[in-house]
Amino acid sequence: MQRERLTPDRIRRFTCPEGIKQAFLWDTVAPRLAVRATAGAKAFIFEAKLNRQTVRVTVGDVRAWNIEDARTEANRLLTLVDKGIDPRQDKAERLAAVEAKREEAKRDEVTVGEAWRAYLKARAGKWGERHLLNHQNMAKEGGAPRTRGRRHGESDKTQPGPLYPLLAMRLSELDGEAVKAWLEPLAARTPTQAAQTYRALRAFMSWCGDRPEYRDVTHADACNRRMARDTLPKARAKDDCLQREQLALWFEHVGKIGNPVIAAYLQALLLTGARREELAGLRWDDLDFQWRSLTIRDKVEGERTIPLTPFVASLLAPLPRRNGWVFSSPKAESGRLQEPRIQHVKALAAGGLPALSLHGLRRSFGTLAEWVEVPAGIVAQIMGHKPSAIAEKHYRRRPLDLLRMWHTKVEGWILEQAGIEQPSAEQAPGLRVVGASA
Repeated sequence: MQRERLTPDRIRRFTCPEGIKQAFLWDTVAPRLAVRATAGAKAFIFEAKLNRQTVRVTVGDVRAWNIEDARTEANRLLTLVDKGIDPRQDKAERLAAVEAKREEAKRDEVTVGEAWRAYLKARAGKWGERHLLNHQNMAKEGGAPRTRGRRHGESDKTQPGPLYPLLAMRLSELDGEAVKAWLEPLAARTPTQAAQTYRALRAFMSWCGDRPEYRDVTHADACNRRMARDTLPKARAKDDCLQREQLALWFEHVGKIGNPVIAAYLQALLLTGARREELAGLRWDDLDFQWRSLTIRDKVEGERTIPLTPFVASLLAPLPRRNGWVFSSPKAESGRLQEPRIQHVKALAAGGLPALSLHGLRRSFGTLAEWVEVPAGIVAQIMGHKPSAIAEKHYRRRPLDLLRMWHTKVEGWILEQAGIEQPSAEQAPGLRVVGASA
């Protein structure tokens, strides 16, 4: 073992002889310190015995370390060995501690916007298209030119989403006081939007609290029930619904809408009880005119198949087949109908009818079906409601023919009140009789 007092000159002249992989020059001042030379580099190393095993640790490159600092480090490592501590384990633990501090600092700097984008990405596969779009709109920046009609006095630019003011904050700063300061003016200005956004924010904070990368900087009580109770308006069940005596006027004025796609969509919405986005997302491949059925993408079960009743079939069959969407739109970027509400509001006004939301048409179907004394389970299955009892969940599997019998009765009764004759299965375009007449 070659030992010499290490000096800069000796280290410079020390080289690895040809034919071997490495050579060592050991120090006389710090006996466990050496310079290791290979074909392309020189480094200070420490070597000692621990539990009869050789422990070797690289101190550092000779160009980065001066000799005295290398001796000091070698003596420190020797102290660890004397205590029975493996220097390699000590180094790994120190590196892990440094990395932990770095990660902690990184977590402390994460913003609400960064966490919100991660939240949407993680949940996108579990949400429907409309639900995801609503969440994206909550955090939109605004300032883009409006592409749809605007109310009197409104800017020609879109407004920021209600969550946008929070996005630049650090997640660690989003506590109860910050949420309250954001929520109170929003609730005073737009109470319904505030309630919806607060529920979305509460779900987001709950998700952050379950994620290891955000858990330590998330305030679990940022969205609490007391704040919601004191700040938000009390939820009221909506009750907008078409009455029997209003059906004739409604069909008359909806039928006069100049856009046949919107007119057909609104009537089909009432006569199927579907959710607005379920029906708007209907594709031609989902329709079966031969076997009188249509398949709807369902937020509860994934999809459901319901009867294609005669009058609905007569509405859908003549629609233009511009693309794969049943309710297509040549102007919409998506290629399908986006906003039928405006034309519906105009039709209601023309007929002197009270305000009625698109979801109110779905509510109307369920309410009007009671006039025909349809079993509640039949209506729920057609509308895509969750089963409400054990028997419904586990013991009721109604065939399409049974649904068709009742659904056709409901459609016939609604049309009768509106003064419209329901076509027979033979008269409806594209339909054929597949069983006993309902």
